[in-house]
Amino acid sequence: MSSTDTRPTGGGCPVHHGYQPFEQADPFPAYARLRADEPVMYDERVGYWVVSRYDDVKAVFEDWETFSSENAQAPVRERGAEARRIMEEGGFTAYSGLSARVPPDHTRIRKIVQKAFTPRRYKVLEPSIRAHVVRMVEDLLAHEDRRGDLVRDLAYDVPTVTILTLIGADTTKVEQFKTWSDSRAAMTWGDLTDEQQVPHAHHLVAYWQECQRLVTSAHETHPDSLVGDLVRAQDAGEEITDHEIASICYSMLFAGHETTTTLISNTLRVLLDHPDQWDLVRDEPSKVAPAIDEVLRYSPSIVAWRRKALRDAVVGGVDIPQGAELLLVMGSANRDESHFADAEDFDVTRANARDHLAFGYGIHYCLGNMLAKLQTRIVVEEVARLAPGLQLADEPIEFGDNLSFRAPVAVPVTWEVS
Repeated sequence: MSSTDTRPTGGGCPVHHGYQPFEQADPFPAYARLRADEPVMYDERVGYWVVSRYDDVKAVFEDWETFSSENAQAPVRERGAEARRIMEEGGFTAYSGLSARVPPDHTRIRKIVQKAFTPRRYKVLEPSIRAHVVRMVEDLLAHEDRRGDLVRDLAYDVPTVTILTLIGADTTKVEQFKTWSDSRAAMTWGDLTDEQQVPHAHHLVAYWQECQRLVTSAHETHPDSLVGDLVRAQDAGEEITDHEIASICYSMLFAGHETTTTLISNTLRVLLDHPDQWDLVRDEPSKVAPAIDEVLRYSPSIVAWRRKALRDAVVGGVDIPQGAELLLVMGSANRDESHFADAEDFDVTRANARDHLAFGYGIHYCLGNMLAKLQTRIVVEEVARLAPGLQLADEPIEFGDNLSFRAPVAVPVTWEVS
């Protein structure tokens, strides 16, 4: 073992307790075994120390000086030679907007973005979001066979149009941005062969070029959008570069819709899978907001995130060497019985559901959490009003394979004619 090797010493066969890092169909039984038997486990298959208990995950998030976010957006699998060539020749230099940046750059950029990414900026979108949701639900209910897919027919478009509007991008390019975002997820958190990476590399180049074009255009037209706000801040003397603004676009155009699509899908899926809880939310609109936090705890869009140890440390009683990479399994932490009583139960009246770690914790807490919750609340309210009898179809729900994101491929539903 080299002096820079961060694997544990000692021999023996590795034990994974049923945990499969890229499989998201039902990871929760394996999470429970990890918490009970080996809450800080080195997984040689991915090269990460897997951290699964609530207190440990929260502590690592909080200690940004020891555990850097610099690896949060790094490819899980090394990019192949052809993918690298495509991206280099295409001028791909995108970097994280905020999640993989560290202070002082993170502090500087987040402060500027927060001034633009205000509740006022997206609250004005609420009427158009609601009108869009109503149209989507009405279109769904117009299906003659009384069957639909909540991902394709509702959750897919709503957050994409919202974030494109917020950023100032072309709202007619929903499919294009979705394709680019799928490629970003696959290239960063997927388990792809060199050959499989090639088409995604082309997509990332086009995606990055569009982000740069948005910034260039904003300098010329000064639009009433988030990008326009950041360009105006730059003109007023704020320390932020065009490359950093484009990187914010690159991150938000992905995070602002991809995880929100999943949050909307999961919220409706989990509520419909628990009819007693759906009845509570449908009959008492005040329970919609706490229900969303309970979904974020029980079935989050992001189940794992990454950190890198900048110095020797101890996590959960386990020695972590400098340079080690950690996988913080929020999907497990959110079901830790030591913090959430009856954690395997879905309960929209849970008193401490907001303690979930689905949006991270500390200085990198998700900047767009309020927008994601706003859109999900509107969707639940309108589905409860217009389609109160919606039911899950008697079909298995598949989830895409991914290290960090637990997204249903489809959520088939049915309904009776009222």
